[in-house]
Formats: sequence, C-alpha cells, structure tokens
Amino acid sequence: MLLQRIAGLALGLALMPWASFGQATIERRPKPPAKQDPAPSANIRVETNLVLVPVAVNDPLNRPVSGLEKENFRLFEDKVEQKITQFAMDDEPVAVGLVFDTSGSMGEKLRRSRMAAKEFFRTANPEDEFFLVEFDSKPRLEVQLTSDTGTIENQLTFSKSHGSTALLDAIYMALHEMKRSKKNKKALLVISDGGDNNSRYTVTEVRRVLLESDVLIYAIGVFGGGSTPEEAGGPGLLTHIAEQTGGRLFMANVAELPDMAKKIGIELRNRYVLGYAPSNPARDGKYRHITVVMAPPRGLPKLQAHWRLGYNAPVE
Repeated sequence: MLLQRIAGLALGLALMPWASFGQATIERRPKPPAKQDPAPSANIRVETNLVLVPVAVNDPLNRPVSGLEKENFRLFEDKVEQKITQFAMDDEPVAVGLVFDTSGSMGEKLRRSRMAAKEFFRTANPEDEFFLVEFDSKPRLEVQLTSDTGTIENQLTFSKSHGSTALLDAIYMALHEMKRSKKNKKALLVISDGGDNNSRYTVTEVRRVLLESDVLIYAIGVFGGGSTPEEAGGPGLLTHIAEQTGGRLFMANVAELPDMAKKIGIELRNRYVLGYAPSNPARDGKYRHITVVMAPPRGLPKLQAHWRLGYNAPVE
C-alpha cells in the first residue's frame, strides 16, 4: 500500500523549536490537489474483516499534527496489539450539526457563542453541509441540512437566552437529524455549559444511540457563573459524551470561544485513519475496546491522540 506523506498544519501559532525534527511537521497545510482519493472512513467502521479507526493527533499546544507515518502508531483491541494494514489521512467533506445552548444559564455568553459558531463555519468547505438544533427547555430543529452557513448564522442572531436546559434531548434530536445526511464523515458541535436539568432522555439512552452511530461529538464548554448541581456537573457530562465518540471537550473562557471553534473545525477535517483486520474473528456482536498508543519520531514531544473508544463486533 502506498503511504502518502501529508504536509503538517498549524493554527496560526509560531512553530516550536522541536517541530523541525523527525518525520512529522507542524505547519500550515496547503490546499489539497484538485484530484484526491477520498479517505476510507469517517469513524470506526467494520467492512468485512477490516476495521477503520480515525485518529486525531495534537501537540502539547493543542495543535493538530500531520505528516506522521504508520510506524508512529500502535493499535490495540481488547489489549491485544493489532497489525495496522491500512493508513491514510482523512480530509473529506463533512456533515456537522450545531447543537446550540440558548437556556437561561447562558445569558451574556450567547454573544461569544455566536462568534464561536461563525469562526467554525469559516473552516467549512463548499461540499460540507450543516444543520442547527437550538435548545433551552426543549430542543428545536431550527435549520435543516444545508450548505448555506449564512442561514444558520442569521438564525443565531435572533437567539435569546431563557428557560431550563434539555441538553441530552438536543443531542438525541441532532443524532436523528444526522441520519438524513449522505456524508461519510459526520459530527456534532455542542456549544453549552453542560448543565442539563430538563431532558426526557437519560445519559444511558443517549450513549446507546451513540454506540450505534458513526457521529463524532466535539463540545465547547462555556462554564462559569452557575451554582446549581447540574451546572457543576456540566464538564463531566460533556466530556463523557464527547470522548465516547472519539471527539473531546474544549474548555475555554468566553473570550477564547472563537479560537476554540476554529481549532475544532481544522481538527475535524484532518484525522488519520488506521485500518486493521481484528485478530479476534468472532462475529458475536460484543463490544470491542480500542486503544491507540503514539510512538512519535525522535525530536518530537509527547503527542496526544483522540479516537473512538470501541465498537460493536458484527453479528453473523
């Protein structure tokens, strides 16, 4: 299999001194060539006896790292190391559902939250598509799947903060809407303080749906200013939901929201894909745990990887 080295990218930050050593680089990524083979997967997929695992890699400054080779990854299924047989860089059109908190606890955070959404849309490609779910006491599908990000930005302009928080119900609605998309790569971007206090669905029910989907969840936590138990548990709830899917929670103060949204947009579109044939051939429908260990080239610091934590084996 031909391995293609992909140029590294940065997020507008100065290069660290160590960035010039080894195989990997961290620099601004040039535009891809006009003709480019599509990446094989958006999230963990099982194709016959092949499992495909997308992985995002970041440096200590939280910048995406590109230019790594297959040898820089080790992959385990249920603690048994697997041979990586396929390797690629995932950079294809995406479908993203914006799950936007307009509950009363957001208050003055709404203005910066709108700016964060706008910065995220700046990373969009013409082939991408988006939809908007807003939520306070209940979720609302305000904008259906569209390639026109302006429609969503206009809707956000008129959003007002009021009511309680039905975060889990909003995620559940967004997962249902995402089924309409034909894109291989699918993700939700949740902008919220995570303080759920009015959902009909439980964490367990939402997690069950997530395990059956191929949707990544990135969350921007807008914390601070609340004193209820639900708001105190917001970071833990968003972290748990996001990490189950291979996404993650970005915690930032209100002033950092736009920058965080931009980082998520770039990371979402630049993920490695590791493929392997499981050493356990049983088609028993059981959950398989996946672990990715980084082996960075000499000269690079410790890198952090993010991936979906497992999948359900197929059934005969």
